[in-house]
Amino acid sequence: MSEFDLDLVEEAEEAPFNRERFVRILRYTKPYMKTVVLSASLTLCGIAINLAEPLLLRSAIDKGIAARDTATLVRIIGILLALRIINLFTQRTQIRTVNFLGQRILYDLRQELFTHVESLPFSFFDHRPVGKIISRLTNDVNHIGNLAASGVVNLASQLVSLVAIVAIMLAMHWKMALVSFTSLPLLFLVLTKVRWALESAWGDTRKAVGEINAHLNETVQGLQVIQAFGRERLNSGKFSVANRKYFGAYMKATKIDQTFWPLADLVGAIGTCTVVAYGASLVIKGEISLGFILAFESYLGKFWGPFNTFSRVWSQILSAMASAERVFGILDQPTESEEAGNVRVELPRIAGEVVFDHVTFGYRTDNPVLHDVSFTVKPGETIALVGPTGAGKTTIINLLARFYLPTEGKVLVDGYDLREVDLASYRSQLGIVLQDTFIFSGTVLDNLKFGRLDATMEEVERAVEAAYAKGFIEDMPDKYLSEVKERGTNLSTGQRQLLAFARALLADPRILILDEATSSIDPETERLIQKAIKALLKGRTAFIIAHRLSTVRAADRIMVIDGGKIAEQGTHEELVAAGGIYAKLYEAQFRKAS
Repeated sequence: MSEFDLDLVEEAEEAPFNRERFVRILRYTKPYMKTVVLSASLTLCGIAINLAEPLLLRSAIDKGIAARDTATLVRIIGILLALRIINLFTQRTQIRTVNFLGQRILYDLRQELFTHVESLPFSFFDHRPVGKIISRLTNDVNHIGNLAASGVVNLASQLVSLVAIVAIMLAMHWKMALVSFTSLPLLFLVLTKVRWALESAWGDTRKAVGEINAHLNETVQGLQVIQAFGRERLNSGKFSVANRKYFGAYMKATKIDQTFWPLADLVGAIGTCTVVAYGASLVIKGEISLGFILAFESYLGKFWGPFNTFSRVWSQILSAMASAERVFGILDQPTESEEAGNVRVELPRIAGEVVFDHVTFGYRTDNPVLHDVSFTVKPGETIALVGPTGAGKTTIINLLARFYLPTEGKVLVDGYDLREVDLASYRSQLGIVLQDTFIFSGTVLDNLKFGRLDATMEEVERAVEAAYAKGFIEDMPDKYLSEVKERGTNLSTGQRQLLAFARALLADPRILILDEATSSIDPETERLIQKAIKALLKGRTAFIIAHRLSTVRAADRIMVIDGGKIAEQGTHEELVAAGGIYAKLYEAQFRKAS
């Protein structure tokens, strides 16, 4: 499925029945066939007991009460009580079995989807909001899992029940059965037209809730900006629009809901009254007994139930079809490894030579960011990438980290085309400190060892000291075991960057990438890091992006990126002497600083 096709079904509540998707959903029950068989057996047992009760009721009335046979009446009542106890046990067991089956299917599908999402290329996430991906893992997976477990079980059991009821009614009195079927067209009209209108109305309320949640999320994330610009009233007005939309959708849904159920009950009552009237005339004529008509009326009451269930399950199926289209659309997306092809080369310990061989790349095919970029970096060389925003510096880093594949050309490390290497073997030798530092919830130590779980405490402390993070860690209440909140919100921006810097160093990478890694560190701390950085990078290939040119002066080579090309390159002294782009940037920053 193309990206365009996926976007078309992003908000669809229902989709037409698709046999292939339905069969694919059912495949998730395959590992649990014993549970499925047990659930089906318990369901059939419950159906048999349910269908036997009206016949026993008939016997109790005709052979017990009417015949004044107390022994027969007591015996039948005893059988009814025993069947109710058995049914209670089977129902409880069946509910537990279905719940277990449903949760196992949900677990398997959600785990498969999560694992697959983790392995998708970055291009997949470029134009997809995080909220929609989360919705695939929660709401859509729930719809599919519910259909695979309870939905299919209910459909099958109600179908068996309906066939058995119809057979019993025809066997008891075929004329009365045909009379009872006369209200079916009216029931079908209610269950299709009105029921589907009801489902659509409740779907509108779910969409309205989604809009409220989206606006609330945006408000919480951007509250600082909202308050800074004094736009609380304007933002509240937008929320009020979404809130009113939900109110209107909910009131419409409840109005249809209050129409649907009385109509369904009315149709059932019409059918029941017709049968009772016809049956009463037969009782008066002496053709049937009172127990017979009561038993038949009981079957008639059971007869309407499956139709309501069919309508509900059919809506559940259509909802699951829409969810399956979205979920399977993601599962069918090629992973990073699959996107690159079938060849997988396990990288040995690399020296760190990097070659960009006529690389062209764009996040969109119609808008290239890099244009025929070529350069070679020797092992252990430190390269600084400078240039205006949007020139392509971070794109070079993204290609080197193998987050994306070149549109044209090759990126090689030690002669290996990154398109063909095993990503785990490569990225285990890569260290990255990004401009937007991400700190995970957990302890400080958890975050430090994220890239190298087997690191000793001595190695941790050495990396922390080298990154000048020791001071603030030692000042924390529990030091290395201090809890860090989600995204490191209880740390300052500078502390988060120092922590990320130590994390990258602890991983002992062969290639180290620093993308604005010192942008939020105060000048004094930056000066200390600059003193240590040369020793830290010794023996490693390093790429440094920084807008502060003071950060990159000591680099072995500086590449000036402009318009997606290498405009000039050389040492700091060479580029200043050349009087080109770098010299002008340096002069502008020098004047600003002075």
